[in-house]
Amino acid sequence: MKIPFVTFLPIEKELNNDIRGAFERVLTRSWYIEGIEDKTFETAFAEYCGVDYCIGVGNGLDALMLSLKALGIGKGDEVILPSNTYIATALAVTYVGATPVFVEPDIRTYNIDLTSVEAAVTEKTKCIMPVHLYGQACDMDPIMEVARRYQLKVVEDCAQAHGATYKGKKVGTFGDAAGFSFYPGKNLGALGDAGAIVTNNRELAEKVRALGNYGSDYKYHHIYKGNNSRLDELQAAFLMAKLPHLEKMNNERRRIAKMYTEGINNMRVITPYVSPDCTPVWHIYGIRCSERDTLERYLNDKGIGTNKHYPIPIHLQECYKDLNIPKGALPIAEEISSTELSIPMYYGMTDEEVQYVIDAINEFER
Repeated sequence: MKIPFVTFLPIEKELNNDIRGAFERVLTRSWYIEGIEDKTFETAFAEYCGVDYCIGVGNGLDALMLSLKALGIGKGDEVILPSNTYIATALAVTYVGATPVFVEPDIRTYNIDLTSVEAAVTEKTKCIMPVHLYGQACDMDPIMEVARRYQLKVVEDCAQAHGATYKGKKVGTFGDAAGFSFYPGKNLGALGDAGAIVTNNRELAEKVRALGNYGSDYKYHHIYKGNNSRLDELQAAFLMAKLPHLEKMNNERRRIAKMYTEGINNMRVITPYVSPDCTPVWHIYGIRCSERDTLERYLNDKGIGTNKHYPIPIHLQECYKDLNIPKGALPIAEEISSTELSIPMYYGMTDEEVQYVIDAINEFER
């Protein structure tokens, strides 16, 4: 049996008419930037998240970078973030001129560890960036308490967590702002690059929108040195076609994750821990194994697609060698990076396919 790590075919087949209709609608209207599709999606996504404002941007990295920029984070400032995340989180900090301060994750949830966060606060710290990694919400109450105590901003990285909740409240609603990615592989994916910022702060929302439009609040009037990062009409229309189905798709991922968690019983394999306060959306189902590379080759030989999220923690990436963080400085992040293996997780997986993956993992021997 051949099972890809991910495929978009089931949802694209199911929504084929809606997606084609979205394309035809935009083409017929001949308006491609900052039009009715963008406004419609922004309103709908803000309502879905439970926030007052949503601003569409070009991609998830821009969503984080523009959020930091709008909050006044810049040169001389420090921003705390986990090292075991995708590099976009750190690049957003770098692009505004601030310094990323990498801290450890919790070995059970893979999310940012609160003790490490508080220990990393200095007089230069201006912001915490919790990443809701793999689709499970961070422990937001204590993070927000630390932020209040030290008067820090909080920008949530929700790139992998569309619809995930913490204590019944959706991610993206806790901090000053939150960035989402709609890269095609996300739970809510466009047909190209796209992103959004959500917030309850009107002034911040207006500033973010201006910053993403060349720093302009109205045509040819520029109040900031801005960027070009806007959600185009086509991607907004595609996203609007998918948004009404997001909860159904997330529930299907939860069903698959439940099968994995209950079915995998190989002593060599560690399945994900879920905090009782969280309802994940399982963008990634990441298992851990000390013989990770051997397990990956074994599964690939059986026709099962896999991926690694992420094999090199950011503090050890060559592009951040200027920070002079030696190997071994963040052992938990390094442990996760060397043992994590992502197995197939996508809308449309059949029970037979899920069971095939489970059986293969359970039969794995070094």
